Amino acid sequence: MELSSLDFQQARVKQVLYKSRLRSVLYGVREAEPSLFTMADNPLAQWVSATLKPVHGSRAEVTAIERLLRQSLDVGQALAWQYGRGELEQARAGLEQIERLATEIDQQLTAIERAP
Repeated sequence: MELSSLDFQQARVKQVLYKSRLRSVLYGVREAEPSLFTMADNPLAQWVSATLKPVHGSRAEVTAIERLLRQSLDVGQALAWQYGRGELEQARAGLEQIERLATEIDQQLTAIERAP
């Protein structure tokens, strides 16, 4: 079964959800729950496993997405720890790194979406 543009849009929404949840942690709106930083609990990682891998699992882009997602979760956790230590501005500045990783993930998703 081929994936539709709606499937890829769902993945992008899941990425935005993670960034939004992380941003709310770094601005003191919510607590940093450990599940925010685990692959097993991440909605995008779940989508990759359940939706993307069965159809495109052999593509290098899928491996790249998983690697970038792991990096994003690790960076997010480090930023949350930094915030917890009172380094508020530094932690918030680190959101730029999360944005860069999200852009790379989106590029990989686009490459798969546009592939014949």
